[in-house]
Amino acid sequence: MSELKVENLIKVFSHGRSKHVVLNDINFTVNHGEFLSLLGPSGCGKTTLLNIIAGFSRPSGGRVVVGETLVSGPGTDRAVVFQNYALFPWMTLKENILYPMKLQRVPPNIREERLRELLTLAKLEGKENLYPYQLSGGMKQRTAVIRALACRPRLLLMDEPLGAVDIQMRHKLQEDLENIFLKDPVTVLMVTHDIEEAVYLSDRVIVMSACEGRIIADVPIRLKRPRQRRSRQYYQIVCYLMDILHSDQGEGVSKGMGTGATFSF
Repeated sequence: MSELKVENLIKVFSHGRSKHVVLNDINFTVNHGEFLSLLGPSGCGKTTLLNIIAGFSRPSGGRVVVGETLVSGPGTDRAVVFQNYALFPWMTLKENILYPMKLQRVPPNIREERLRELLTLAKLEGKENLYPYQLSGGMKQRTAVIRALACRPRLLLMDEPLGAVDIQMRHKLQEDLENIFLKDPVTVLMVTHDIEEAVYLSDRVIVMSACEGRIIADVPIRLKRPRQRRSRQYYQIVCYLMDILHSDQGEGVSKGMGTGATFSF
């Protein structure tokens, strides 16, 4: 069952008489419970596409459908995790997590039950009365993720959620995210420019071209979890995606493979 449909999507930015096509004829679906990553070079339109799906920006053409609902603005069926955490500094960890549930008028007893579930899920028990400035980068990111999951959205959108941390912390947080999503399944769409991150976390990777964000490959990743970074197959997939991104400056696929091709590992 499709949780997200992006159909014939176009985004054009106008500056006076000049026009810049950022996204042109983008089409893909995300199935229920699937973790899909949008991978591509900086400036290819990944974040613009995510913002349109979130309802923060309107497309110039085409449409986005979540479930059976046409996206025309932000909605409670979608939650977003930003790169900079976006936690309220004047609220404790607990208050940050409870905030979206209060907005949606979730009954107090259910809020408290869900809070306990999420704290256990993210291994943050005993930290609930700390403020964001008292949390490590990893704790802040896990808090941002479980806050987004608090109201059980249909679709979780993540915009380079680990882009601000070093490589060792990044690997640890990738493992934490994988564990969270395995225990509390949700449909995820993540924007990243990190090939290894996309392979580690995703069920499927869509590669976008530097030119108009065109989809140049759609690659299912069928590796068992937890993923083994040092396995031969894992390394092959990373190298394959790297070849796609590097070939023809992101405009084609190596070894004669055509635009929009679909492959499986």
